[in-house]
This record gives sequence, structure tokens and C-alpha cells, in this order.
Amino acid sequence: MRPFRFGVALYVPGSRAEWMAKCREAEDLGYDVVGVVDHLGRVAPVPALLLAAEATERIRLNTYVLNASFHNPVVLTRDLAALDEFAGGRVEIGIGAGYVRDEFEAAGIDWGTPGRRFTRLVDVVTEIERAFTDRPRPPLLLGGRGDRMLTFAAARADTISLTGTAPGAAEGRLALADSAALAERADFVKRVLDGRDVELNLMVHFVRITDDRRAALETAHQLVPHLGVEELGSLATVLAGSAEAVAEQLLRTRETLGVSYFTVLEDDLARLAPVIEKLH
Repeated sequence: MRPFRFGVALYVPGSRAEWMAKCREAEDLGYDVVGVVDHLGRVAPVPALLLAAEATERIRLNTYVLNASFHNPVVLTRDLAALDEFAGGRVEIGIGAGYVRDEFEAAGIDWGTPGRRFTRLVDVVTEIERAFTDRPRPPLLLGGRGDRMLTFAAARADTISLTGTAPGAAEGRLALADSAALAERADFVKRVLDGRDVELNLMVHFVRITDDRRAALETAHQLVPHLGVEELGSLATVLAGSAEAVAEQLLRTRETLGVSYFTVLEDDLARLAPVIEKLH
């Protein structure tokens, strides 16, 4: 069974000092990976990770995840290779097909069809693999929800990221998959992997370390009204309860879904720290 890894996805812009302090905090709290999202209006991933490398010593650095349609494959590969070299080989490359239509329109990029967005992603991954034939390629994370994306990830990725979301997330609202839907996606990945050993990652969307679990789940329900309070309490993407209880929940998730790498959002950076301490 794979050991746990914990990542945090950073996205809030700030000064150089503020950004470096956040990255150092993540390392000091025991996180294994600092990731940077790729959304308009947020921090630019490559320069942000280069600054993260300067601020830290141990932690891995991940694009979590690049929107393949936003980037020219050849230019992106050049930038990622330079980032990995300057970061001392700590880079992990995460790539997705993109899912926010408004951002495509704002960038003047054709939204197109799901098939066209998938083709763009394949082009980027192919160019990365070609460019790194003469040197070690950074580990590759591919994330998504659909059959086509997960099948491709099973063939090419070192880490497969399960989004834990349901249809509706693309419209900018938080729509979480229920437990059965997430389990079905994890089972699908295991089938298409066909015995290949790949790390599984899951984005955790809500963390509250508290003795009042019911109140925390009611707060989560306000953010995710399409699921009931009790149902939210059963989700692997919602962590609510004491540090001991959440640690036990993550152990169960690793056992049942095969997920060993969990990523939280920046707002939950400090919240998960007591759980990381118990599981590392």
C-alpha cells in the first residue's frame, strides 16, 4: 500500500513575501506537495512555482493542473524543463483539459467540443514526453472525470487525479459526486489500469477539524446544497471531525478507493495539519 502524500493547491495572489511565506508554511506543516492552479485571475503557475522553489527545500512542486488549451505545447515544455532544472528536480507536471468555459472565452480560445479539448491535452502530453526523451521526465499527473480522460491517464500518467466532482462544476459552482459515483470512478480507473501501478490523487473540497462534526457538515451543506448533511458526512472529499476521526477516514479511503495522495485548497492549508502529523 502506498504511503500517504498531502498537497495543497495555492491560488490567492499576493506579494512576493506573502507567497514565499505560504510555501514555507506548507513545508513546515508537513505537506509533501505545493500545487498552483491554472485559472485566469489567479497566480501564474510557472513563475509562482519557481518562487516556491526558492522559498523551500524539500517540498515537491506541482502544476495542479495546467489547462492544456491555454498553452503552446513546445513553449510550455521549454518552460517546464527550465522550472524543473531551477527547482532541483522537484517538479511534478499536472495537466487537465480545462473545464471553465468563461475562461476560454475571456482568453479568446475556442471552447470547442470535449473531443477537441481532449486532443489539445494529448498534444501537450505527447510533446512533453518527446522533449524529455534525453533526460528524466518529471512525474506526470493527469486529472479528470470522464472515461476517455481517465483511460488516457491510466496509460500515460504517474498519478491519476480524481476530481470528486459532479456535472455542474464547469458552471462555476461546487458540485460534488456522491460516494457511489466516486467509488465507480475509482473502480473504473482500476479496471483500465489493468494491473499498472499508479498513484491515485483526490481533491478534498472541505476540511474542518472540530469536535462539532454536525455543525461542520451543516456548513458544508450550505456550500453544497444538492447533497444532504448525512450524505456529505460519507464523502471522501469532505473531511469533518476530530483529527483522529479524519485520520481514520483517510485510512479507510486509502483502503477502499486506493487513494493515497490528497490535495486540499489553500483555505484549508492550516486546517489539515493536525491530520498530516498523525499520518506521516
